[in-house]
Amino acid sequence: MTKTRVITALIMAPAAICAILLLPTQWLAAAAALVFLIGLWEWLRLTGVDGLPRTVLLVLNLLLMVLLVWASAGSLVLFQLAVLAGVGFWLLALLWLRFFDFGAHGEQSAARMLKLAAATLAIIPAWAALVLIHAGEPHGNRWLLTALAIVWAADSGAYFAGRAFGRRKLAPRVSPNKTVEGLLGGLVAGLLVAAGFGWLAGVQAAGLPGLLLVATLAVLASVLGDLFESLLKRHAGAKDSGSVIPGHGGVLDRIDGVLAALPVFALGKDIFGF
Repeated sequence: MTKTRVITALIMAPAAICAILLLPTQWLAAAAALVFLIGLWEWLRLTGVDGLPRTVLLVLNLLLMVLLVWASAGSLVLFQLAVLAGVGFWLLALLWLRFFDFGAHGEQSAARMLKLAAATLAIIPAWAALVLIHAGEPHGNRWLLTALAIVWAADSGAYFAGRAFGRRKLAPRVSPNKTVEGLLGGLVAGLLVAAGFGWLAGVQAAGLPGLLLVATLAVLASVLGDLFESLLKRHAGAKDSGSVIPGHGGVLDRIDGVLAALPVFALGKDIFGF
């Protein structure tokens, strides 16, 4: 399984990097929409929605993306509002993690509706943040790569630090394998990558403290996204969100941290102006 994971990652990572650096924003937005909508499809399955309702909800979210693009001609204000909505949702998601049992039983219709709303509030703002970062001048493509590299590095750093030093459980009811030591290792890795990739993206020395602060918040947000997806899987009794990616599970398993981190990074980048 480890060999399969590594081979798959070695194929996916260069493809993703090339797309980010070489594709114009409109084409990258279309490619990202496809990936995010596959993640949404898996999210809906975890909430117990299947058949025609699942397809209808997927199409509605696609139409929402199209409407966002159409209504934002000449202005990115709506994309910025979507990003703010995403940050607000992930702050509320902290409360849901605190009350883990809410929605754990399929018969709770209110909880299911909230999970469906959460799917849109996670997918659409993350996609909007991706477009917003990539469309930024100058070097928007490099800044998007920086944002994603921070999440990837934090995920890998947490994995290796957790295996080597992990003792104290971070959220045992939601994700028993996550540890405080892993979180700290992921944070260190994320900050190192933020400094290196930020330099390549053109950050000035004066902007470095702001970048490191935003990177810290993005890493913490990525952990939150990971934990929230773990909550959905535990409620559904599923190990993975799907089986699309060999050795990695589903698409949602790979983008859960990205969904929460991108709106935070986009908002922070706008505030600090790096």
